[in-house]
Amino acid sequence: MDSSTHPERNKTLQGGCHCGAVRFQVMMRTNKAIDCNCSICNKKGFLHYIVPPEDFELLQGQDALSEYRFNTKTARHLFCKYCGIHSFYRPRSHPNHWDINLHCLDQATEKDFFKTFSIQKFNGQFWEENINSIRSK
Repeated sequence: MDSSTHPERNKTLQGGCHCGAVRFQVMMRTNKAIDCNCSICNKKGFLHYIVPPEDFELLQGQDALSEYRFNTKTARHLFCKYCGIHSFYRPRSHPNHWDINLHCLDQATEKDFFKTFSIQKFNGQFWEENINSIRSK
């Protein structure tokens, strides 16, 4: 691929929930994303972009966030309590990082946005057996 098909490195992008109550920004340092087929990711349609805490900033809507935890209670699934959209969360795989739903970035509506990412399939239905395939990323 030529450089025009890769997202710009070290570029800050913004996004949010459907109703606009929750807004965030994220520093894009790589073009790698993860598509997980576990029960919750599959139902939410979450396309994962995992970043360290210093690359994420909640701009507004802390009071609009609700949390859901299940199974090991490690992952903190956050969603807007008004529109129900899951823009980001703290994943079980990387509990000290933020996991951004690429579908919630403002640029996700632009033609060819998702073509710029290298998307790794992750078999989350067998999480324990496969987790090391994404932990080093």
